Amino acid sequence: MAKCFTVAAFVATALCFSSVLISAYAADYLDVEGKVYCDTCRVEFQTKISDAIPGAKVKLVCNNRENGTLTYTVEGTTDSSGTYRLPVVGDHEEDICEVRLVESPRADCNEPFKSVDSARILLTKNVGVVDNLRYANALGYMKKVAQPECAKVLEEMGFLPVEA
Repeated sequence: MAKCFTVAAFVATALCFSSVLISAYAADYLDVEGKVYCDTCRVEFQTKISDAIPGAKVKLVCNNRENGTLTYTVEGTTDSSGTYRLPVVGDHEEDICEVRLVESPRADCNEPFKSVDSARILLTKNVGVVDNLRYANALGYMKKVAQPECAKVLEEMGFLPVEA
């Protein structure tokens, strides 16, 4: 009977200790997830005919909001669905953090947007969000030439037809 209690106590202690380690790790760790797409209509936003860009390179950069000093950076690559996930270590409450486009592997879709080339994101636990995953706005590159079906897609969205 004493051995059962000892084993049970050991397991409970081990579980408790591992929970503390996981909590300590989780408290200082976030992930940033986002997507990179090809703007097939050259309108600088996603449409139903936008394509994901697998293999696109992105970079997360955090700078101190007071003096602009670089505090954290990490690079990543999108998977087959155009999604990236970047690990963030530490709390960046005093920083301005942005995910930036680095490179598109597609020769036909590698022109950066003129208006937006980064997505700003809050990377702190001090915003009332319990989850360790933060989502960045999708970022994109423009195709060299707009697709013929874009006029119809944009008209369906409530925009005037685009002149070619």
